[in-house]
Amino acid sequence: MQEQSAKAWWEQRTQRPLLALAVVFAVAYAVPIVDPSAGRSLTAACTGVEWVVWGAFAIDYAVRLALAPHRREFVRTHWMDLCAVVLPLIQPLRLLRLVSTLLLVGRRARMASQIQLTTYVAGSVVGLLMFGSLAVLSVERDSPDGNIRTLGDAVWWSFTTMTTVGYGDHAPTTGVGRLIAVGLMLSGIALLGVVTANIAAWFIERFEKDDVEEREQTEAIRALTEEVRALRAEVAALQERPSVRQ
Repeated sequence: MQEQSAKAWWEQRTQRPLLALAVVFAVAYAVPIVDPSAGRSLTAACTGVEWVVWGAFAIDYAVRLALAPHRREFVRTHWMDLCAVVLPLIQPLRLLRLVSTLLLVGRRARMASQIQLTTYVAGSVVGLLMFGSLAVLSVERDSPDGNIRTLGDAVWWSFTTMTTVGYGDHAPTTGVGRLIAVGLMLSGIALLGVVTANIAAWFIERFEKDDVEEREQTEAIRALTEEVRALRAEVAALQERPSVRQ
């Protein structure tokens, strides 16, 4: 019980700092892509910041694992976090750091009690659009056959891909770009399913609430009807008593 409280204390204390580090990671990842003329020192500094943020989330996972009362159960239920921590170590590509950090941030954000489903979905959509645009721009801008050359093209492509519209005016030509496209498509479908399920649950809840209110009103009317009948019977009985005495 004490380990469980220590784990909950750690998660509560580190929630906001980790989300702030995620914003720092977003800036560090975006700067070299948005500004291709950035010098080597700035690019190296941004790369260092990316590794530091990933390291912070990796340490967070290790601490939560150490504080978990049942570590095997924790690893089994948080296997995606473990994959996100190990992924960049296998082959330290920048895109792998992006994917792993997004997974860790998403999992950590879902644990926050103050973050509601609507906020989580909206943040996921914005984050995927932003990082998907930056990622595809970084791999497609220098491709000889690529047609995604500017940030505007990348944002438009990400939006049409996530919504599964796919106009075809912009499309990735590299293997990595197509992998990013697959990830955005699957993420868009998953988020659309969450939104649809949330809306359906809201309507069902409203209908059930209306049914409960209608049943309560019916019961109240029935009870009032019975009281009126009882009062009428008492009044009739009182009116008959004088005639009986006479």
